[in-house]
Amino acid sequence: MRGRAWRAFRRNRLALAGAGLVCAFSLLALLAPWIVPHDPSRGDLALRLRPPALAAGGEWRHALGTDNLGRDLLSRIIDGSRVSISLGLVVVVLCTLVGVTLGLVSGYVGSWVDTVIQRTVDVLLAFPYLILAIALMALFGPGFTNMVIALAFKEWTTTCRIVRSEVLALKGAAFVEAARASGARPTRILFRHLLPNVIPSAIVVATLRVGWVVLMEAALSFLGLGIQPPQASWGTIIADGRQYLYSARGWWISTFPGIAIFLFVLGMNLFGEGLRDALDPRLAEVSLPE
Repeated sequence: MRGRAWRAFRRNRLALAGAGLVCAFSLLALLAPWIVPHDPSRGDLALRLRPPALAAGGEWRHALGTDNLGRDLLSRIIDGSRVSISLGLVVVVLCTLVGVTLGLVSGYVGSWVDTVIQRTVDVLLAFPYLILAIALMALFGPGFTNMVIALAFKEWTTTCRIVRSEVLALKGAAFVEAARASGARPTRILFRHLLPNVIPSAIVVATLRVGWVVLMEAALSFLGLGIQPPQASWGTIIADGRQYLYSARGWWISTFPGIAIFLFVLGMNLFGEGLRDALDPRLAEVSLPE
């Protein structure tokens, strides 16, 4: 199965392109302290609003130009990738663990336990994601940790619902009935027999949700409720340049971090779609016949 899934993924050129984008941005985030050409927090008013190198008056010393405080934009985008991508990964990993656990318990145990968990999910899904995140950030205050809490507050519900539906379909299967008849404990059935079967779906959901969380971080930081200056994130950089969006000088401040967000989210979506196609046994059988 693993070999078949890898062959299916490898044949998907869009998925490989997405994986390449994700790897490139991940390497930038990991190596940011060592590869930034300039100090991302140090400004020089004599260099403010320098255009990109390919524009008239630009220079390669500041390849993407400088912002309104004379800070190198390329350095800030690279440095900001650490915050944006790490926040997305932390939120999604945390919510995947919670969602998978609650989904397993909800689908297998049923009864009032399932009712309580699913009604909680219904209540959270009734609130628009961004509105709820804004309310929580206004309550907790800005900062990385508070943003993780605000975004994770609802994010686990998607994984929980998907895992629960798969458990409901699997708990009556022959291999589960055989394990139950042999005297296996419920915890063993959950984590030894059901969990391996829901992990592929949970992984696919997680990859698709990372891009969404990065977008939410950018939105909150743009509104001034997320990461605070002088710490760089893609959202704060876009916010720094919003007053120059329609100006001949400074349009690049918001444009280039916006392109970075677009490419990263696109890469995560293509990667997630490729994983979904490769890990779906029905699609695998169609694309890779014996």
